[in-house]
Amino acid sequence: MHTATTDYRTPQSWITLAVFLVLVIGVGGLIGTQSVPGAWYESLTKPPLNPPNWVFGPVWFALYVMIAVAGWRVWVAAPQSSAMKFWGAQMLLNWAWSPVWFLAQQPWLAFVILVAMWLAIVGFILASRRHDRLAPWLFAPYLAWVSFAGYLNLSIALLN
Repeated sequence: MHTATTDYRTPQSWITLAVFLVLVIGVGGLIGTQSVPGAWYESLTKPPLNPPNWVFGPVWFALYVMIAVAGWRVWVAAPQSSAMKFWGAQMLLNWAWSPVWFLAQQPWLAFVILVAMWLAIVGFILASRRHDRLAPWLFAPYLAWVSFAGYLNLSIALLN
């Protein structure tokens, strides 16, 4: 099913959107509040272009909204699709990264998770094109940010 034949304006669709938003933003926010940068992170040598800590919250909030909307749109069009499998995989990897980085303090394992997340994001972008025109574009800033996060993660792992 493609966007042209998918009705996103039904009451059931709006409820599904609310569930996606609450799930993605809620779980992401909860994980973010439980795995904040602490003394360990502050002591690390950072690479050039490392943004100040206050940048991450607003960026992730905006990205989580786009991730939720993209997932919702593909779910409504094709809930059993490979695109949704990629969406679920990237979300689980996304939620795993912060605890591994900040709580377990494992930059190399976090980098492995980040690479797998990057691949799942690319998989979603490619697979979702069959079902929706907007969803892959909603993931483009996410792919860019995770690519940048890869630079930061790898640089910090190498510098420390």
